[in-house]
Order: sequence, then structure tokens, then C-alpha cells
Amino acid sequence: MNRRRLGTMAACGLLVLPLLGCARGTARRPALQPKPAAKEAAMAWSLRSPAFAQNAKIPARHTGDGADVSPELSWPAPPKGAVEIALICDDPDAPGGHFVHWVIYGIPPDRESLTENVPKTDTVAALGGARQGRNDFGRIGYGGPAPPRGPAHHYHFTLYALDAPSNLPARAAEPELLRAIEGHVLARAELVGLYAR
Repeated sequence: MNRRRLGTMAACGLLVLPLLGCARGTARRPALQPKPAAKEAAMAWSLRSPAFAQNAKIPARHTGDGADVSPELSWPAPPKGAVEIALICDDPDAPGGHFVHWVIYGIPPDRESLTENVPKTDTVAALGGARQGRNDFGRIGYGGPAPPRGPAHHYHFTLYALDAPSNLPARAAEPELLRAIEGHVLARAELVGLYAR
């Protein structure tokens, strides 16, 4: 093989490596499933918002193009045995893959809603001391949709009822929360909203 061809191959390799690095670990992490024994109760659990319906457009108010405040969310009482509720909002359609917009946990099990505009603070006193983690904007609390121009992105709001406390301090990232709650999910509910520019 001549030097010129080797040089071309090396240059191509240098171009491909950064692309591989960007792609690594960017696929949407699978949502944790409820324990088999809790499947029946889990099926009845749901998540809703007065701001948008399932698979409908998220109003600009709740995006980076508007006030960027979290939407109001509500759910029925979790299954018996729940001791904590957690919520993750993510976008699997982001250019780099999976992008986390909100991580909140330590929500008391007797809560059945989140008001609009949850404060972007480490802990939320109005939610019984619930704690918020870091989103992929590098900030605490909710960071609304801000996709590039193109087709609508799908924003998954996934709610978890847990049979054990997460015991995480504030500012945890999504992978830390998922590790902490694995094997402790009694029920899961999901609301998907769409947004495009």
C-alpha cells in the first residue's frame, strides 16, 4: 500500500472518530419498567397536562422560545406501597441523540400534581423538599424544548412511582437517578409532547 493511500485513510479516520464519539451513548435510555407483581396497578396509572394532550404540540410558553416554564402535570394516586415519585423529561430526537430536559425526584407519594413553573432550585419546599437534578443544558430544573429547525421532536415526560426512596442529593444527573431507582419501580406513566421550530 503506498504512502498516499495510507495518508488518505488516516485523514478519513480522523474525520470519523469525532463522529463516533458524538454518537456513543446518545441513544434514548430505555424507561425502567414496573415490577412484574405491580403490572396491573401500573397499567391504570397515567400522566396528564392541561397544557397539551398526548402527542400534541407543547405550547411555546413551556419552551426555550417562550417563558421556558415547566408545564402543569397531574396523575392519580400511585399504587399502594409507593414511597416516592420521580419524573424525567427527555428528547430522543435531539441531533446528538438523547437529551435530558428535566430530572426531579423525592416527590412525596401523596402529591398528585406539579404546578406550572416549578422553581429551578435544588430543592422545592412546596413539593415537600423534592430535589431537582441537572439537565443536559447544564442547569438545575426544567429546561424546555429548543430544537433546531426541522421536524417536530418528541418530549417524553416519564413519571415513576417507587417502592424505596432514591436517597439522592440534589443535582443528580439522569443516569444516577435511573441507577438509584432500578428494581424499585411500582408504576410508570408517560406523556409525550411535540415541538418544532
